Amino acid sequence: MVAEPENKATFYQYRLLKKKVIARSVIYSYLCLPVIMLFFNLLAFSWMGLLSFVLAGPITIWIHYVIARTILLLVRSSYTKRWRWSIRMPWLGYIPDQHFSYRMFVRVHFNICWIGLCIITVCLIWSPLSFTFALIFWHIWLLVPRLYVILFLSRERKDGLIKLTNQDVSYYLQ
Repeated sequence: MVAEPENKATFYQYRLLKKKVIARSVIYSYLCLPVIMLFFNLLAFSWMGLLSFVLAGPITIWIHYVIARTILLLVRSSYTKRWRWSIRMPWLGYIPDQHFSYRMFVRVHFNICWIGLCIITVCLIWSPLSFTFALIFWHIWLLVPRLYVILFLSRERKDGLIKLTNQDVSYYLQ
């Protein structure tokens, strides 16, 4: 019997099933939406709208983080090591850093979508209207790229892996 060296690396074989390149023009258009909404808030709610809009962005990102982190910890703690904070567009927020299960990606983001809307609905009771509109905008704006990935891959096999980069979304089978 031949002993294997301790430093022998493990190689994973992934087969690319689908790849969607994200055009720069789409990212620039996507970045224009908060500016347009900021002007709308400023016109509709004056300076209170500006303050609400600026404050609602980080709060929404934090809500998404708490929901995603909780789901990942409840399912399996090893998943949390594969997620990180990102400031690259269009993946702003807490996203998978490596190849990540499509099923888990869908599960996390659908829960972020519905639980986030429930939290915003509860905030509607106590917060000003401008703040609630800003929360709804940021919630939808942050989720649109992720929900697009889910729709884009909805007809593919569900046991694949997703890899998100600045330029594209790749879907692999192991």
